[in-house]
Amino acid sequence: MPGKNEIIHKEDLNSESFRLCVYAPEIVRKHLPGQFVILRVHEDGERIPLSVVGTDSEKGLLDMVVQVAGKTTRLLSGLSRGDSILDVVGPLGRPTGITKVGNVVTVGGGVGIAGVVKITRAFLEEGNTVTGIIGARSRDMVILEREMRAACHTLHVATDDGSAGKKGFVTDILRGLIGDGQPIDEVLTVGPLVMMKAVADLTRPHGIRTVASLNTLMVDGTGMCGCCRCTVDGQMKFACVDGPEFDAHKIDFEELLRRQYMYADLEKTSCETCRIEENLQNGG
Repeated sequence: MPGKNEIIHKEDLNSESFRLCVYAPEIVRKHLPGQFVILRVHEDGERIPLSVVGTDSEKGLLDMVVQVAGKTTRLLSGLSRGDSILDVVGPLGRPTGITKVGNVVTVGGGVGIAGVVKITRAFLEEGNTVTGIIGARSRDMVILEREMRAACHTLHVATDDGSAGKKGFVTDILRGLIGDGQPIDEVLTVGPLVMMKAVADLTRPHGIRTVASLNTLMVDGTGMCGCCRCTVDGQMKFACVDGPEFDAHKIDFEELLRRQYMYADLEKTSCETCRIEENLQNGG
């Protein structure tokens, strides 16, 4: 039997992200679509939130995607099958409200596609007609396309450079669906803040219910640190316990975009330190 939080499978998806399956049966038993987990690599490491692609209840496996963006994700990328992660905590956050609403469109951008797969499948299993839209910079950056095709009735792909699917953005495809008169009862989006804001701005004039899953700064995942605070409908909310999903038409995206890069310089310094440590360990 695998050990606690043992890495069972690891797979590079592209130059920036990789797939990670860990043995965490207690979390798997309780995890619902839309919820997330928080990882800590070692005793002195930071805590980072990750979306869950899927779960295997029989094997107790938690399937996640990690984008290498900072020191902790670089450390995670250096682990191999058979290694164990010190802490995996979850499930955290409120699950998605999966109901039979009719016609649902799920929109995932970049690594945010990882967060939309299980939600899309749940809407499908609930009896909805589900259309998926995923987008990335280029063909190489499109992840989990096969899983998304299996989770919805129709899947559209957009890339900035046109190397896969339609050239342009996910909002171009969504705009086309609305313009063609496709009935849409609900839109759910996961991805970069600027993308989710664009989705909300597009659906608002049409009165289409739109839900966004926020990937705010986060530390403890219990609402105590306050790092994940956001303004929704004029009120302060904590994404980790009140969300991560909120009515996209009521989110103050401008505030979130300003806060997103508060620690960019510190993160850059941390990454540079990590590279130096790696070089020293490798005899560089």
